[in-house]
Amino acid sequence: FYGKAFGWSFKDYGPSYCEFNDGRLTGGFALGGQSKAAGGPLVILYADKLDETQRRVEAASGKIVKPAYSFPGGRRFHFTDPDGYELAVWSEK
Repeated sequence: FYGKAFGWSFKDYGPSYCEFNDGRLTGGFALGGQSKAAGGPLVILYADKLDETQRRVEAASGKIVKPAYSFPGGRRFHFTDPDGYELAVWSEK
Protein backbone atom coordinates (compact mmCIF):
# COMPACT_ATOMS: atom_id res chain seq x y z
CA PHE A 1 0.00 0.00 0.00
CA TYR A 2 2.60 2.62 1.05
CA GLY A 3 4.80 1.90 -1.95
CA LYS A 4 1.90 2.40 -4.35
CA ALA A 5 0.41 5.42 -2.54
CA PHE A 6 3.63 7.29 -1.65
CA GLY A 7 6.41 5.74 -3.75
CA TRP A 8 8.29 4.36 -0.74
CA SER A 9 10.81 1.54 -1.11
CA PHE A 10 11.19 -1.28 1.43
CA LYS A 11 13.85 -3.65 2.75
CA ASP A 12 12.80 -6.68 4.81
CA TYR A 13 14.71 -7.67 7.94
CA GLY A 14 12.92 -10.90 8.76
CA PRO A 15 9.24 -11.73 9.20
CA SER A 16 8.39 -8.98 11.70
CA TYR A 17 10.28 -5.84 10.62
CA CYS A 18 10.89 -3.86 7.43
CA GLU A 19 12.57 -0.57 6.68
CA PHE A 20 10.96 2.07 4.47
CA ASN A 21 12.64 4.90 2.58
CA ASP A 22 11.07 7.82 0.74
CA GLY A 23 14.34 9.22 -0.62
CA ARG A 24 14.72 11.63 2.30
CA LEU A 25 13.58 9.75 5.39
CA THR A 26 14.15 6.19 6.54
CA GLY A 27 11.95 4.50 9.12
CA GLY A 28 10.57 1.13 9.99
CA PHE A 29 7.45 -0.94 10.46
CA ALA A 30 7.35 -3.62 13.14
CA LEU A 31 4.71 -6.30 13.36
CA GLY A 32 2.85 -5.77 16.60
CA GLY A 33 -0.38 -6.80 18.20
CA GLN A 34 -3.60 -6.47 16.26
CA SER A 35 -5.14 -3.96 18.69
CA LYS A 36 -5.88 -0.54 17.18
CA ALA A 37 -7.10 1.39 20.19
CA ALA A 38 -8.71 4.77 19.47
CA GLY A 39 -6.89 7.82 20.74
CA GLY A 40 -3.35 6.80 19.79
CA PRO A 41 -0.90 9.09 18.03
CA LEU A 42 -1.85 10.38 14.57
CA VAL A 43 0.99 10.11 12.05
CA ILE A 44 0.79 13.05 9.64
CA LEU A 45 2.69 12.94 6.35
CA TYR A 46 3.50 15.96 4.14
CA ALA A 47 2.75 16.21 0.41
CA ASP A 48 3.34 19.04 -2.03
CA LYS A 49 0.21 18.11 -4.03
CA LEU A 50 -2.56 17.16 -1.62
CA ASP A 51 -5.26 16.32 -4.20
CA GLU A 52 -2.89 14.11 -6.22
CA THR A 53 -1.77 12.33 -3.06
CA GLN A 54 -5.38 11.69 -2.04
CA ARG A 55 -6.07 10.12 -5.44
CA ARG A 56 -3.02 7.83 -5.04
CA VAL A 57 -4.11 6.81 -1.52
CA GLU A 58 -7.57 5.89 -2.83
CA ALA A 59 -6.12 4.03 -5.85
CA ALA A 60 -3.95 1.99 -3.45
CA SER A 61 -7.09 0.92 -1.48
CA GLY A 62 -6.85 3.51 1.28
CA LYS A 63 -10.16 4.81 2.65
CA ILE A 64 -10.67 8.56 3.14
CA VAL A 65 -12.19 9.03 6.59
CA LYS A 66 -11.96 12.84 6.75
CA PRO A 67 -11.98 14.67 3.39
CA ALA A 68 -9.53 17.51 2.80
CA TYR A 69 -10.18 20.55 4.97
CA SER A 70 -8.42 23.81 5.79
CA PHE A 71 -6.68 24.47 9.08
CA PRO A 72 -4.22 27.20 10.14
CA GLY A 73 -1.15 26.65 7.97
CA GLY A 74 -2.63 24.49 5.23
CA ARG A 75 -5.01 21.69 4.30
CA ARG A 76 -5.14 18.00 5.19
CA PHE A 77 -7.14 14.80 4.88
CA HIS A 78 -7.27 11.65 7.00
CA PHE A 79 -7.30 8.10 5.67
CA THR A 80 -7.08 4.53 6.87
CA ASP A 81 -4.67 2.09 5.27
CA PRO A 82 -5.86 -1.40 4.26
CA ASP A 83 -5.03 -2.65 7.79
CA GLY A 84 -7.27 0.00 9.38
CA TYR A 85 -4.60 2.36 10.75
CA GLU A 86 -5.50 6.06 10.51
CA LEU A 87 -2.98 8.57 9.18
CA ALA A 88 -3.25 12.07 7.70
CA VAL A 89 -1.58 13.98 4.89
CA TRP A 90 -1.15 17.76 4.95
CA SER A 91 0.04 20.43 2.55
CA GLU A 92 0.63 24.13 2.80
CA LYS A 93 -2.03 26.41 1.34
